[in-house]
Amino acid sequence: MAATSALNGVSPASSQKTQDFNGVTVVLGAQWGDEGKGKIVDLLATSADVVCRCQGGNNAGHTVVVGDTAYDFHLLPSGIIHKESISVLGNGVVIHLPGLFDEIQKNEAKGLTGWQQRLLISSQAHLVFDFHQQVDGLQESLRGKQLIGTTKKGIGPTYSSKATRNGIRVIDLVHDFDVFAEKYKNLASYFMKRYPDLAIDIEKDLKTYKDYSNTIRPMVVDTVTFMHKQLQDKSKRILIEGANATMLDIDFGTYPMVTSSNCSVGSVCTGLGVPPRHLKEIYGVVKAYLTRVGSGCFPTEAEPAIDLELRTRGAEFGVTTGRPRRCGWLDMVMLRYANMVNGFTGIAITKLDILDTFTEVKIGVAYKKNGVLLEEFPSSQEAFQGIEVEYLTLPGWQSPTDHCRKFSELPSNAQAYVRTIEKLLSVPVKWIGVGKDRSSVIQLD
Repeated sequence: MAATSALNGVSPASSQKTQDFNGVTVVLGAQWGDEGKGKIVDLLATSADVVCRCQGGNNAGHTVVVGDTAYDFHLLPSGIIHKESISVLGNGVVIHLPGLFDEIQKNEAKGLTGWQQRLLISSQAHLVFDFHQQVDGLQESLRGKQLIGTTKKGIGPTYSSKATRNGIRVIDLVHDFDVFAEKYKNLASYFMKRYPDLAIDIEKDLKTYKDYSNTIRPMVVDTVTFMHKQLQDKSKRILIEGANATMLDIDFGTYPMVTSSNCSVGSVCTGLGVPPRHLKEIYGVVKAYLTRVGSGCFPTEAEPAIDLELRTRGAEFGVTTGRPRRCGWLDMVMLRYANMVNGFTGIAITKLDILDTFTEVKIGVAYKKNGVLLEEFPSSQEAFQGIEVEYLTLPGWQSPTDHCRKFSELPSNAQAYVRTIEKLLSVPVKWIGVGKDRSSVIQLD
């Protein structure tokens, strides 16, 4: 139902289950990441039997706030905090085991328990090693002025190893350690030949990974078979959370300032072995404004004063890197393109409350170049040069929204902003985020 008639939305906190969704529900970032996917995933995970990651590594971060506790997840699916659900790291995920266990330890200190019985790791997932991370940094330093802005978490080099077919998978580690050791030595030698400054203590690393093999062995399964069994059970509710976001997709994003995996809807099939016919709902998460980390095109980037206000009010600093994010106005041209790629059945608008202080808010609705309206989204960095954005300017509401739990409680101008987004995108708004806490969400009927 469209937001224009959904004036009696209810808070998700008002019922035990936020939504019944038999089959597969997918939550994806619709912009350049940092849209607040973690909160929407957490909201849906309260009703999910299985919560999965299908791509990426610990180069992305989700924050879930429960009461006064903020959980930071990088590799772990956000559903890990729900004791009734199973969390799955699919074959499309690349896993840095030291980072995974460091993440677990930090969240255990915040109250995470029982994860050993709820975490499954794909036997076909590829492993990220410390030398992949070193190579990531070396490759970035060699780019000179053409920096990608990588997190140096080793994600790109690991996917490169996968593509060149000398990568090492989880099954290699847990099935036969002698085979793993031989493959590790070969891979380390491969990189040391190409990067003479690379230092790898192979014997020390093998001792460390021997311990890891024993620790993770009970969690390792063929997740394709596991997912197939879940899909055969029509009572199972399956939730898949995307890492990064559509505009960082290595094929569809603003290449080359992208990540090294597919973070659009296709990754659900390739990164988990889920057939397309099982996808029921595909939800895009849209921040009420726009941010980007690092360099690259940003047509709706705001002037310095607006940029600073958005960054300060929105605490726009990376969960993984701590880097300040560039800030600007919502870009509808980008969102329409993301919708073409993913086919959203609904969207969540997050961080609406960050716009509470503005006298006016803007939405970029069209791109022009040399006075000509562009009909297609630019496919290269160079194609963005000289682009002018046509804006739709709406009055701000200059009133706090963080207390609102129904659509009808929002200021009228805030309602109009949400309705305008919905109309321009032709996709219904399902949720509106108005604060950090998990309860600070308006759910529309």
